[in-house]
Amino acid sequence: MSAASTSNTLSKNPLIAVVGLSRKPDRPSFEVASYLQEHGYRIIPVNPMYAGTEVLGERCYSDLLQASQALAVDNLKIDIVDCFRRSEDIPPVVDQAIAIGASCVWMQLGIVNEAAAVKARAAGLQVVMDHCIKIEHSLGNFHGVL
Repeated sequence: MSAASTSNTLSKNPLIAVVGLSRKPDRPSFEVASYLQEHGYRIIPVNPMYAGTEVLGERCYSDLLQASQALAVDNLKIDIVDCFRRSEDIPPVVDQAIAIGASCVWMQLGIVNEAAAVKARAAGLQVVMDHCIKIEHSLGNFHGVL
């Protein structure tokens, strides 16, 4: 792992992009992102429906590439890409996660895409599938990335 790819994790908690984050408080993505914020993580909302607005006090971006470019201005990079998308929608998210140099793709409960996982691992990313990041964190299972 290069010094650039560990810049956020060496000094503080990893930066987590939440792909598919809803602004509706009753949605799992909102609940999980809120939990992560309460535990000191900075989340970056990624959802084209809300791009240019704020969700949970953070600017929302249309995709990972846009978010990465905006964060680069402040010398920040996305470490974990937390996916709240259907399994069949994961391949383009993984492509972007690879393109931005993320270190992990995390697919929430019920989300499994083996082909995308193989591609991500081949590019050097850690992959977690079919696990809720909130549940894992609360159990102390950080999977080497939290």
